[in-house]
Amino acid sequence: MTLPKPYYSEAGITIYHGDCREFLPHIGRFDGLLTDPPYGHGDKWSGGTWASNEIYDAAFEWDAQTVEQALLDACVAAATNAIVWGGNYYRMAPARCWLSWVKTSRMTTMADFELAWTNLDRPAKLFEEDRNPDGKRVHPTQKPLRLFRWCLEMLQAKSVVDPFMGSGTTLRAAKDLGIAAVGIDKRERYCEMAVKRLRQEVLFT
Repeated sequence: MTLPKPYYSEAGITIYHGDCREFLPHIGRFDGLLTDPPYGHGDKWSGGTWASNEIYDAAFEWDAQTVEQALLDACVAAATNAIVWGGNYYRMAPARCWLSWVKTSRMTTMADFELAWTNLDRPAKLFEEDRNPDGKRVHPTQKPLRLFRWCLEMLQAKSVVDPFMGSGTTLRAAKDLGIAAVGIDKRERYCEMAVKRLRQEVLFT
């Protein structure tokens, strides 16, 4: 396969629009994987006025089920070290270093924390952060930038890949830290969102 022209490529950050299973065999190996694949919540996206927000409309479709285990395994194999948010919804290898994002703003109808599987040989860690510290979200499962910066610092990677890029939090954090990164997403609207976030001024202080 000849890789198509990237959707975006600038300052060491590249975005491909399409199915990651088509790109992964051809884009090389990375130091790190940082990704947040679908959790399979689907019809659980309900309860409260938040579910009526239009950013959740597409989630009922793409989060209807988890991705195939073989595909996630291939994603993990594409990098030396890996962090997979929502890894508790998949069959992952035994891990010493689970990560937990503890949400300092609590909501009775939503999770108080989320877990990430890693293959790192270090103690389990938690990170405390508000649900939406970066302002209005553009993606229903958008993670805080500070959380993903923390993840990248833990990976100590010079290159990182995110096969389920969404709105591009991995790429935005990588850009701010000076790390080369590749992101892939099947939905063009999310690729557009990621590009807009990448073109903003540096968001970390």
